[in-house]
Amino acid sequence: MPDRLEIRPVRGRGELTRFIKLPFRLHEGTPWVPPLIRDRRQFLDRRKNPYFEHAEAEYFLAWRGDRVVGRISAQIDSRWDEYQGGNDGQFGFIDAEDDAEVFDALLGAAESWVRERGRDRLLGPMDFTTNDELGLLIEGYDQRPMILEPWHPPYYRDRLEAAGYGKLIDLQMWFLQMGDLKQGLRFHPAIHESAMKVETEHGVTVRNMRKRDLEAEVTRFMEVYNSAWSDNLGFVPITEAEIAFQSKHLKPILDERWTFIAEKDGETMGAALTLPDINQVLAKMNGRLLPFGWLRFLLGKRKIDKVRVFALGVKPEYQHLGIAANFYIKHLEACDPDGVISGEEGWILETNEPMNRAMEGMGGTVIKRYRVYEKALGPAGAPDAVGS
Repeated sequence: MPDRLEIRPVRGRGELTRFIKLPFRLHEGTPWVPPLIRDRRQFLDRRKNPYFEHAEAEYFLAWRGDRVVGRISAQIDSRWDEYQGGNDGQFGFIDAEDDAEVFDALLGAAESWVRERGRDRLLGPMDFTTNDELGLLIEGYDQRPMILEPWHPPYYRDRLEAAGYGKLIDLQMWFLQMGDLKQGLRFHPAIHESAMKVETEHGVTVRNMRKRDLEAEVTRFMEVYNSAWSDNLGFVPITEAEIAFQSKHLKPILDERWTFIAEKDGETMGAALTLPDINQVLAKMNGRLLPFGWLRFLLGKRKIDKVRVFALGVKPEYQHLGIAANFYIKHLEACDPDGVISGEEGWILETNEPMNRAMEGMGGTVIKRYRVYEKALGPAGAPDAVGS
């Protein structure tokens, strides 16, 4: 007879380690890529992650005896309330064995936690915001996730939907084969035409970000991000402290060749941040830098042949100038025969017709889909409604 299932909040460093390391056991032998344990610990640290300057969260573990069989976070964010309205809570970091009782208990704990704080809808998964790892994988299970992409086995979707969670929206990852693009085989002529006018007709300068001046460049990027992404699902402006926190972790892998700023007369008009797929290296490190992880990291960086276009945007008042098209061409020019040969762009909302058509115009194909779920929560003691 199996041990009785118990859901408890994480308490102490040891339990946080078990929270972090559960996926290492659950997903061994799958395309999932182990994150650096050190980075996960800092991200979850309420004293270090500036997310907690405006939010609160609880981490839960599911136990059967002394065995951890599942995990989840529940969180509420005052900035989400300010910019999105409503009474929403979020859940994230959901991982569990294929057991309906475990999933129901974990989700029930998250629902109760946010309901006790006056929330009437639960959204997720998001770790912790739409600026972090977002959504549940529903297509592309055979693909290795790229940097800052989650991975989940197929049964997660079944368990969430059986627990009453319905689709809010899907997010798409587009695959682009850079080698074919460089030869000009699959690029729509309108993209080239629009890109050429940016500098010659509109006087816009498009340059690479300068890593030596990273603090100022990050400020420029944040200015574009908080303008260009304002209409996106769940958008909450990123704070200076949050972007500094992210930059600190991303700086070791940033490559100036894949970062771009568009500007004119001292004003930043657009920005593109593309990241080398460090997951190609992390897949061999099992979450640790010591004793040999640093060496694998340094040697492996040189062999990365994929990138992820993480954020590419233009301020709304300048979106008619072709700056995004120019960014696409700059990415193409950054390729070299011995370097990057393919990449992914996203996530892109399924409802974002201009961006999805642009990806089609570059010969892209949707390689992964992630889903954000919702569930309406009734008052304490009442049955919850199924998501729409």
